[in-house]
Amino acid sequence: MVLATDLDGTFLGGSDEDRRRLYDWIEGNRATVGLVFVTGRDPDFIRDLCAGLVPWPEYVVGDVGTTIAHVEPGGRLVPIPDLEADIAERWSDAGESVRERLNEHPGLTLQPTDFRYRVSYDLVPDEFDPGAHDAIAELGLDTLISADRYFDVLPRGVSKGPSLRRFVKHMGVAEDRVLVAGDTMNDLSMLELGLPAVAVGGSEEPLLTRVRHLAHVHKARAIGAAGILEAIAAFDLHPLPKGARDAF
Repeated sequence: MVLATDLDGTFLGGSDEDRRRLYDWIEGNRATVGLVFVTGRDPDFIRDLCAGLVPWPEYVVGDVGTTIAHVEPGGRLVPIPDLEADIAERWSDAGESVRERLNEHPGLTLQPTDFRYRVSYDLVPDEFDPGAHDAIAELGLDTLISADRYFDVLPRGVSKGPSLRRFVKHMGVAEDRVLVAGDTMNDLSMLELGLPAVAVGGSEEPLLTRVRHLAHVHKARAIGAAGILEAIAAFDLHPLPKGARDAF
């Protein structure tokens, strides 16, 4: 099986004991369990994260789906040109136009990270002017709000879900052997793909509302990492370690 998981609140969520149980299980089953991070986080964050106790993924669908990369030994993320060419074309060096259009826009503060194919802002909900959505649509780009804290500008039609589907097809992985895991609205596009999926315990309510009717999405009771193990058991995707079910 392949675990394609969001990070914050999902793979990194739950208790220290729950995370250690999941991470040790992955490391002990590398021959039969693939790991893909599908995250809004950038490559530098992932390198720092995995220099600690977090397992290295084989691949990363990062930057809210605008980066699709292989992870080389030593932690270098190498973009996959065949998968990123369409993303780059859709973005068409729009960063400067986006920053000019949203300069001093109410409720948005530009994040300092220099992403390749997205522009991201911190959002203050009480101050935010929703006219930002229309301003960006006029540029032929998409917007995404997640966790009521982040505002992302993305290439039209690009997000976690479409990029993950492109990756799964490119790699020739059977879709029914991929478990998708998330907890916020920027995970919605991948939870809606139709692949086995889990909204882990503690997911934000707008996401749960959108996936509540989807039979292929397991709505976990257990938080974060334990919710992932709960879903693996629910879909019977892989044997779990002895005692793992105690976490959920």
